[in-house]
Amino acid sequence: MQVYKFGGISVESADAIKNITEIIRTTDTNIVVVISAMGKMTNKFEHLVDMYYSNQDYTNVINEIKEYHNNIIDKLFDLKHNIYTQINKLYNKLEDKLSEKVSTNYDYEYDNLIVYGELLSTTIISAYLNNSGIKNTWVDIRESIVTDGFFRDAKVLWKQTQNNLINNFLKRSIIVTQGFIASDNKGNSVTLGREGSDFTASIIAYCLNAKSVTIWKDVQGILTADPRIFSNTIKIDKLNYKETVELAYYGAQVIHPKTIKPLQNKNIPLFVKSFKNVAESGTLIYNDKTNITSPIIILKNNQVLISISPKDFSFIDETNISKIYTALAELKIKVNLMENSAVSFSIVTDNSNKINLLIKKLKPYYLIKYNTNLELLTIRHYNKNKISELLKNKDVIVEQKTRYTARYVVKNN
Repeated sequence: MQVYKFGGISVESADAIKNITEIIRTTDTNIVVVISAMGKMTNKFEHLVDMYYSNQDYTNVINEIKEYHNNIIDKLFDLKHNIYTQINKLYNKLEDKLSEKVSTNYDYEYDNLIVYGELLSTTIISAYLNNSGIKNTWVDIRESIVTDGFFRDAKVLWKQTQNNLINNFLKRSIIVTQGFIASDNKGNSVTLGREGSDFTASIIAYCLNAKSVTIWKDVQGILTADPRIFSNTIKIDKLNYKETVELAYYGAQVIHPKTIKPLQNKNIPLFVKSFKNVAESGTLIYNDKTNITSPIIILKNNQVLISISPKDFSFIDETNISKIYTALAELKIKVNLMENSAVSFSIVTDNSNKINLLIKKLKPYYLIKYNTNLELLTIRHYNKNKISELLKNKDVIVEQKTRYTARYVVKNN
């Protein structure tokens, strides 16, 4: 069995869906096809969640969601096809959910609404594949991947999940299912973390001992930098698991950070390939040594630097660090970089509405200062010339270097 994962861009239009249909058609083995919400629909559903939770009129958002999907369906099917009935049932379920009284738990509401992006996309694509002569089975992944029920960042219950996947998947040749979403043992919908469809593919591959996983993207593989930001990028032909984990941890957008570990555990190779140029080899990620000669650049925007000092000017010792990290863990704030002095502990993290909650939680015990609108620049396998080039016209606020990695918190001059 192979696992294919297609992200939102690869299924954003009728033509895009026709393209991936031909990719699937040429596969001569059993495959599980993991699909994200179409285009930017996850962002649209997040907007819907925000309006629903704050009791605003979301009618226009619902209409935009329906119009987007209906336009794609109209280009793929004739008007008598059963897909219209299937999609209308999903619309009705979505509207039934929206008619319920809003709970006080935002994350619960988020997970129970956001799932419809994946349910809609996979329902449409499964039907189109069948209509195109590619017999497949649509499977609700929430009936297989079971988690601890921690909304928006659920942890997989591996033994139960593996048993479910074996029972639900192995007897079918082509399966279409959803990425990013799962369930808990109470039947609640949960999600695996933003952009978690890669992780879904990895979970399935691990549990079913897949031959390989292929993530289909709009680039020819993993590049030395984001081509939308940096020029003269180079495709990396091969990476080992460890290097890929490092890149994902530092913020590279190509692979979800949780994806690699399950594959490494069973030595399952991961391919990153272009759905625009199927014949290209892409990037192979596997369990071997690789020699990286070109610097790899990762840039994270909208960063905030927070400096935390005890009010009594006591040392930043283990007790203080523990207290700060407990607050970070409770709010599920990921630290992108940290450093400390005798009386100050500083972190860099993504700017979000959780920052105000963190400050409120720590303010009774600490003096807190922060800077916003910063960038976090990471150069893996750096050299002096590349550092000089990238820091030109930048104001460096924090600098960290290890043997292979240089990191800078910067502000544009």
